Amino acid sequence: MSSLKGKRTGKMSSLEGKRTGKSIVDTLTMMWRLDRTMVTAMAGNALIGAVIPFVGIYLSEYVLDHIGPGCDVRALLKVVFASVGAVFVLMVASGYLKKMFEVHRDICVRRFDMEMGKRTLTMDYELLDSPAVNELRTRIRTDRDWGAGFYSIIEQSNYFMQQCLSFVIAVFVLAPLLTDSRALQTPWTALLALCFGAVILVSGVYLTKCRERLFQMFSKYSNSLGYEDYFLYRPWNHREGKDIRIYQGQRLLLGYMEEGEAAAAQKREKITGSQSRSGLVSGSSSGLLQVLAWLFVVLRAVSGALTVGAMMKYAAAIYRFSQALAEVCNAASGYVAAAKRSQSTLEYLNVKDVLYRGSLPVEKGFFCEERDNDYEIEFRNVSFRYPSSEQYALKDFSFTFRTGERLAVVGRNGSGKTTFIKLLCRLYDPTEGEILLNGIDIRKYDYEEYKSIFSVVFQDFRLFSFSLAENVAASISIDRKRVAACLEKAGLGAWLENLEAGIDTYLYTNYDEAGIEISGGEAQKVALARALYKDAPFIILDEPTAALDPVAEFEIYSRFNEIVGEKTAVYISHRLSSCRFCNDIAVFDEGRLVQRGSHQELVADRNGKYYELWQAQAQYYEETGNRPGT
Repeated sequence: MSSLKGKRTGKMSSLEGKRTGKSIVDTLTMMWRLDRTMVTAMAGNALIGAVIPFVGIYLSEYVLDHIGPGCDVRALLKVVFASVGAVFVLMVASGYLKKMFEVHRDICVRRFDMEMGKRTLTMDYELLDSPAVNELRTRIRTDRDWGAGFYSIIEQSNYFMQQCLSFVIAVFVLAPLLTDSRALQTPWTALLALCFGAVILVSGVYLTKCRERLFQMFSKYSNSLGYEDYFLYRPWNHREGKDIRIYQGQRLLLGYMEEGEAAAAQKREKITGSQSRSGLVSGSSSGLLQVLAWLFVVLRAVSGALTVGAMMKYAAAIYRFSQALAEVCNAASGYVAAAKRSQSTLEYLNVKDVLYRGSLPVEKGFFCEERDNDYEIEFRNVSFRYPSSEQYALKDFSFTFRTGERLAVVGRNGSGKTTFIKLLCRLYDPTEGEILLNGIDIRKYDYEEYKSIFSVVFQDFRLFSFSLAENVAASISIDRKRVAACLEKAGLGAWLENLEAGIDTYLYTNYDEAGIEISGGEAQKVALARALYKDAPFIILDEPTAALDPVAEFEIYSRFNEIVGEKTAVYISHRLSSCRFCNDIAVFDEGRLVQRGSHQELVADRNGKYYELWQAQAQYYEETGNRPGT
C-alpha cells in the first residue's frame, strides 16, 4: 500500500515539476514577446552588476602581488587606471541599463495587463459564466494575494539572473583553488572540501523545501490573510455608503474585520515561524561556508601554495560565493513560487473559445435580394441550461418569427425570457436543438457578422465612464450628428441641451472630475440611444422602462413605432400593460412557450397563463382600457 502511495506521490511530484517548468518557460517567453528591450536591459545590467565586484577583487590581487621595492610603478598604474576606468564605464552602462529596465518593466506590465483585458473582452460570453473560468479567476485572485502578478515574475527574474551570474563568476574565480589536485592530498583540506560540498547540498535542499512549504501555506491561508483587506482597501462608492449608514452596517463590517484579523494573526505566526527557520538555516549555512572556505584558504597559504594577493582574492571570492549561493537558493525558490502563482494567469490567457466560428456571410442568408428582405428566425426544439446549473432555463422550445414583427415576450421572472435573447444573439449556443436563420443553422454564419444584426438593451446594461458620445457610438470614431439624433429619438433632447459640454460630457467621475452622475432613467435612455445608433436590423429591448417614471414610460410607448422604425423589434417585459402595442405576444412559463397571440386573443382565454398574469397585475392599472377583459 505504501509503495503504491509512494508511486502516486512521485507521479504527482513529477507532473507538478513539469507544470512548473512549463510555467517558467512560458513566462520567460511572454516577457521576451512583450518587451525584448526590457529582457536585454535586464540581462545586461545583471551581468555588469555581477562583474564589477570581481574587477576590484582581481585588481586587489594584482596590486598586492606587484607592489613593493623594485616594482614597475608605471605598469602598476596602467593596470590600476585601466581597471578603474573599466569599472567607471561599467557603472555608467549599468545606470543606463537599470533605468531602461525600469521604464520598460512598467511598459511590459502594462502590455501584460492589456493582454489580460483583451482575453476577457474577446472570450466567449458563455465561458465568462462557466464554473471552470470562475474557478480560474478565484485561483488568480488567490495567487495574487501574496504577490504582484506579472510584476513579481519580472522582479524575480531580474533578481534570479543577477544572483546566478554572481554565483557563476564566483565559482569561476574559485575554480583553480578548488580543483587543484595538490590541495586535496592532505587529509584536512580534503575533509574541508567534503564538508563544504555537504553544506551546500543540505542547505540547498532544506531551503527549497522550506520555500515549498511556505508557498503551500500562503496558498492555504491567502483568502483569510486578505480578508480584512476587502473592507479596508475595496473602492467603496457612495451608493454602498448609503446602505451602510442607514442600516448601521459598520458594526457588521467591523465585526468581520476583527474576526478575520484574529484568525489571520494565528496563521501569520505559523508563516513567520517557517520563514524564521529558513532564515536561520540560510544564515548558518552561509556563515559555515565562509568558515570552511577561510580554513581551506589559510591552510593553502600556510603551505606556501598561495601568494598574499591570491589569498585576498580567494577570501573576497569566498565571501561573494557564500552570499551568492544563499541568494541563488532563495531566488530560485522564489522564482519557482512566482512561476507556480503565474500558472492560473497563463491558463486564463490560453482558455480556448467554445463557440463554433462559421464562415457563411450573413447577407447571403439574411439580406439576399430574392427574399426581398423577407427572413425568419426559428428555434427548433431548443433546450438550454447554463454552465453552472443542472436545471434547464429553456426546455423543448420551438418558436418562429419573421421580419418587421413587433414581438413582445412576457412571463414571470425566471421564465426564460432573457435566456431566449442570449441564445438569439448567440451569446450562448443551445444545449440541445438548433436555431435557424432562413433555414440555416446560425452557427454556420460568420460569428461577428451574425452578432452585428442585433441591437440589444439588456436589463442589466452597463454604461462606461467615457464621454456621452463614446457611450452612444460604442466607438472612438463618432458621427456627432447621428449621436445627437439618437439621443433626441430616445427622449434625451431637452436633457442634452442643458449639458454644458453636450455630447462630450463625461459620464461619472472616474476619468474626468467634471463628469456627471445620471439617474437610472437617463442611463436607460442612453442605452436605448446606443441601440439605435448601431442601426441593426433587430432591436431587442429587455425591460426597457424598468427605471423610467410613468411619464417617460408613456413617452416611450407612444413613440415606440417611431423609435424602432422598420426594424424587427423584440420587447421583453413582465408588465403586461406595456406590451399591448405589439401585434404578437409570446408567453413564457418555466422555460417553455405556453401561449402566443395578440393581447385581445390572450386576455380572452381565462384559463391561460396570460390571463392569470394580467389579472394579478390588474390592481395596478389605472386606465379603464387597461383592465382585464377590455
